[in-house]
Amino acid sequence: MAKQPRFMESAFVQSAFMLLAAPAKAVALVRTDRGAMRWAVVGAVLGLLTAIVVWAPAAWLAKAAASATNDRLLLADARGSLWNGSARVILSPGEGSRDASELPQRLGWTLRPAWIDGGPGVRLTLDQSCCIKPAAPVTASFGLDRLTVRLPDATPEQPWIRWPAAWLVGLGTPWNTLAPDGVIAVSAQGFVFEGKGKAIAVSGMAQVELRDFSSRLAQVSPLGSYRMGLVGGGAAPQLILSTIQGPLQLSGQGTLGATRTQFQGEATAAPGSEAALANLLNIIGRRQGARSIISVG
Repeated sequence: MAKQPRFMESAFVQSAFMLLAAPAKAVALVRTDRGAMRWAVVGAVLGLLTAIVVWAPAAWLAKAAASATNDRLLLADARGSLWNGSARVILSPGEGSRDASELPQRLGWTLRPAWIDGGPGVRLTLDQSCCIKPAAPVTASFGLDRLTVRLPDATPEQPWIRWPAAWLVGLGTPWNTLAPDGVIAVSAQGFVFEGKGKAIAVSGMAQVELRDFSSRLAQVSPLGSYRMGLVGGGAAPQLILSTIQGPLQLSGQGTLGATRTQFQGEATAAPGSEAALANLLNIIGRRQGARSIISVG
């Protein structure tokens, strides 16, 4: 038999290898396409999630506030985004109620993600020219079972927030009966709130003052100015109520807990004001002689 030329033998071998390698190359190509497709899908999903977060509407924050407060704090007519928005701030007795009260101006906010205390968090800046002093932002950091909130420092003389006390009427009983007037002033010094699991801890102090308070139920106006402070540093955060000045004398103390808040206080009339304040003392709490007992928890 004649011997086959070398070039034919070589061509035959190469062709055989090409035929044998073709399925493997096809499989590799399919795998590469599948890998590219998988990464394309992942990229599209991440892009969609990023777009949703970046362009999240302010209405989402409004829904969260209403849900967390059982429809008592409403951010109505919310505009803008979750990160830069504004809304009308309304207090309401709850779902279905027609009684509500609104702050005199829209509340604006700026929310920014941040890395705080070695973990993820946010910085919140509030803007309301009538009632909020420009200050450092509120910061919050969080983990799986931890939440830490820091309030900006402000003195009682130059409080962070000044809201009209008449706004409280929107909460319903007993505020709609008292019909309060005056100013609510909020300040803080080194205040940090930390919740971890079911335990809470507070350092520093935050306080709310009710200044030049008056009520339609009293013949005396104003009734006085009062301070409620939340003070940390002990085994449990302390609530302390005191009178700054005025014929209606309020005092009391209690503790703030994760699941239960306890407070015991009393209201009395300054000498010479007993008759004028008798009706108001009957509403504030349970009467025991000249005192009206305030009890929570």
